[in-house]
Amino acid sequence: MAAYQFIDHTYDVVVVGAGGSGLRAALGCAQAGLKTACISKVFPTRSHTVAAQGGISASLGNMSEDDWRWHMYDTVKGSDWLGDQDAIEYLVRNAPQAVYELEHWGVPFSRTPEGKIYQRAFGGMTKNYGEGPIQRTCAAADRTGHAMLHTMYGKSLSYSTEFFIEYFALDLIMDEGGVCRGVTAWKLDDGTLHRFRAQTVILATGGYGRAYFSATSAHTCTGDGNAMVLRAGLPLQDMEFVQFHPTGIYGAGCLITEGARGEGGYLTNSEGERFMERYAPTVKDLASRDVVSRAMTMEIREGRGVGPNKDHIFLHLDHLDPKILHERLPGISETAKIFSGVDVTKEPIPVLPTVHYNMGGIPTNFYGEAVTRKGKDPDAVVPGLMAVGEAACVSVHGANRLGSNSLIDLVVFGRAVGLRCAEVLKAGVAQPELKPSQTDGHLARFDKFRNAAGSIKTAALRLEMQKAMQEDVAVYRMGETLKSGVDRLEVVRQKAADIQVTDRGMIWNTDLVETLEFDNLLGQAMVTAAGALNRQESRGAQAREDFPDRDDKTWMKHTLAWCDQTSGKVAIDYRPVHTYTLSKDIDYIKPKARVY
Repeated sequence: MAAYQFIDHTYDVVVVGAGGSGLRAALGCAQAGLKTACISKVFPTRSHTVAAQGGISASLGNMSEDDWRWHMYDTVKGSDWLGDQDAIEYLVRNAPQAVYELEHWGVPFSRTPEGKIYQRAFGGMTKNYGEGPIQRTCAAADRTGHAMLHTMYGKSLSYSTEFFIEYFALDLIMDEGGVCRGVTAWKLDDGTLHRFRAQTVILATGGYGRAYFSATSAHTCTGDGNAMVLRAGLPLQDMEFVQFHPTGIYGAGCLITEGARGEGGYLTNSEGERFMERYAPTVKDLASRDVVSRAMTMEIREGRGVGPNKDHIFLHLDHLDPKILHERLPGISETAKIFSGVDVTKEPIPVLPTVHYNMGGIPTNFYGEAVTRKGKDPDAVVPGLMAVGEAACVSVHGANRLGSNSLIDLVVFGRAVGLRCAEVLKAGVAQPELKPSQTDGHLARFDKFRNAAGSIKTAALRLEMQKAMQEDVAVYRMGETLKSGVDRLEVVRQKAADIQVTDRGMIWNTDLVETLEFDNLLGQAMVTAAGALNRQESRGAQAREDFPDRDDKTWMKHTLAWCDQTSGKVAIDYRPVHTYTLSKDIDYIKPKARVY
């Protein structure tokens, strides 16, 4: 092993990730007077939250009457009853306050003529417990995530958060008692290695969309925090639930926001038919994302796709007033022109369901504390470890996330972890000295890839993994194809022993970065495929053609998956879904058939 020397740092709190949830968490901790560090492998305003388009949900009632109970009902229903109802209640009740907080910090929301925050319709958002669409999604044109991220980064600079930008987090520092004591990281611009000791580590590293061949995710979305958790011997939850967004640009994967349909856009097949009327007669094109993605896939399967190969669908905005498009969907108009050559005022956009979001992740409670099944306690907390945002599984999204619930998840639970840290931590408390044994494994893994002199390029292995996921763990699933996916990923894992990393030193070694990211993705892909094969039902984003019905008696439970780092074997256990609420203001919402 090379004689690497760590540079040591000590903080009360270390946040890994500077997207929407990471910035909100870091801001809250710094406001509480805790010495806070925020580590990010890209500049904060390049984090993937910047790409969120359509909006952030909250029952403000600016466009018509609304109620947080209606928002809760929609979220529980959207989750296909796999969401934890205590966490969902916490989300929707705190949503309006979180949005007003963003407004006061300077997020430039679009406005109604009266000056209120403009809200648009989004899929699965309804009035009066499912009676029809409601405008609940607060929007800053179609660049809402961009506006939020820049505002929160600017706000965080007014507090004492210290940013460590372009540092690649490697692994969690765990002690013998299972307590998280910090995190190790590689500084990309000078090649140095760092240990960050902390009372609490908050993982806000986003999703792992790049495990698939076609995704709306940036290339940085490799779920590094999730992989660190697996390597620490902890489980991930509900990883089989991967959301396909109905409208990724055909051939490019770039996102066309659901807000396009919220503003009146609609889908058609090769016969010019608005086919969603057959699949969701009440809300049509504004059904939840899993429903729309499956409907599009069925139209293509049955020969009604558009284009020379009949392999995609049309999204129409050409009937809308160009002034509305310019005001409310300027980014979409530009994206469609660049990536599909379409003038949205004159012709439809070619679209196809594309991997977009991961409902699964690090299991947490609604405080953001990481939990794991320990003995008989399914909600036992992992001391010193928290998670938030897409990296976490609270679980408010369950088996399927509603559009615009992701951005509100970021700020509500980012705020929650800040409040929790303020409650349970004391600034400046002495921390145990770190032992070399706690980080020797980190160095060994880094050194293994740093000096990997095999014959197979990382890009080739990554492509093989991505194609296995895209072909075998997609919108529709079968036991046979899922087993094929599990087997193909095991082949990739074995081939990875012969991986080749170009030796460019430790400064800006992009080949080494991509290899570490690939290794992170592979572990997550393996637990995703294994979880999907194991869950023998259809629920939300898990659509099993061999088990077409939802099975509440057997499968209304969260999957927990561990991955053995030596053998690659995935072990599965379960946690109960929380079928209780936080207050007497709302009763448990009982399962029923999920129709739109």
